[in-house]
Amino acid sequence: MNKILLIEPNFPIPQKSKNHKNFLPIGLLKIASYLRGKNIEVKLIRGIPKNLLEFSEIQSYLPTEIWITSLFTYWAKYVKDTVQYYKNIFPQSKIVVGGIYASLFSKKQVMQYTGCDEVHQGIIPEAEKYFPAYDLLKNANPHPIDYQIVHSSRGCKRHCDFCGTWKIEPEFIPKRSIKNEIKYSKLVFYDNNFFMNPYIEEILQELIDLKNEGKVKWCESQSGFDGRILLDKPHLAKKIKKAGFRYPRIAWDWGYKEYNNIVKQVNILKGAGYPSKEINIFMIYNWDINFEEMETKRIKGWEWGIQIADCRYRPLDQLYDNYNGRKAGQTLEDYYIHEKAGWTDELVKQFRKHIRQQNICIRHGFPFYSKSFENKRFGIEIIKKVKELKNITDKIKFIKSIGADYWLPGR
Repeated sequence: MNKILLIEPNFPIPQKSKNHKNFLPIGLLKIASYLRGKNIEVKLIRGIPKNLLEFSEIQSYLPTEIWITSLFTYWAKYVKDTVQYYKNIFPQSKIVVGGIYASLFSKKQVMQYTGCDEVHQGIIPEAEKYFPAYDLLKNANPHPIDYQIVHSSRGCKRHCDFCGTWKIEPEFIPKRSIKNEIKYSKLVFYDNNFFMNPYIEEILQELIDLKNEGKVKWCESQSGFDGRILLDKPHLAKKIKKAGFRYPRIAWDWGYKEYNNIVKQVNILKGAGYPSKEINIFMIYNWDINFEEMETKRIKGWEWGIQIADCRYRPLDQLYDNYNGRKAGQTLEDYYIHEKAGWTDELVKQFRKHIRQQNICIRHGFPFYSKSFENKRFGIEIIKKVKELKNITDKIKFIKSIGADYWLPGR
């Protein structure tokens, strides 16, 4: 029997987040099921062996081929390191690299950089028909998998400059039905444009029925919802609410001039029953829109009472990103800074700090942010006193009197 090692490189993902819904190697899990269907033995390895026991177990496997996935282009170094590591252990095994980075660069570039033997670009259509092999993660720590990742479509017809989806998956492929795929009660949709599916009404009705039957607890759309489609079909907001979708996200990718359309989208979601603080909005920064305009957009988010998803722009063709939020004075040699639009290291970090602090205020209903309060420099009685003061002017006067810092998100 042929044996294939499926490898997720040792990406800089905290151990506690290895099984988080944003980082699960879903592609490898589908491929595992697909290969099993062809009577091929598979083994999933996440990272590089941590001890001699793990190393011995891998060494005794003797794979015919080794398939290594890739994620963001700026994590390409981890793919290269992984290729070299397994090449040393299994010099006779063919090493194939696939995934996002491998699909955005040419095959020649990937082979030259990583040293792999072969490159696979795009998805494996046959693997899309298989249910992911979640059993390969049953012993994974620290948390077991209690959710299911679902694709009701692949690709996206939008061709946004900053997005690589349409390059990796150039054809939009929708499903008519997903009800027979649902085996878990918590669903995370990885669709790049969930609303673009022409059968979206039928898909949502299936989810509503499953939720009414107690077979679905909640759903999430990782990439959010296309607000332009929501404007044309506002009734979809009530349907996603009935289907159990939580924390809906929309995008404000372009300039402040989009304001009227964005506030309409927010109000549609609020009208469907979503509290403002549960609505998120993607705002890409360190991009073509300058800092001042991004701040104007951020303040609108504050006025609407919605949270902002952190979307720092990185070019699709850059192989490194050494951004460090705690380090001042970083340059283009460390990470991408869109200097043509007036961005600097200081402004990138200032905007990121603003949205983080603003989100804290919105989640907890605070009219201002205070680092002193976040770090618990003051006791419960002080915080209670601040909450009891009705007027924001009185609150600020009081926190000044006790020597606490404050920042007003709306200014």
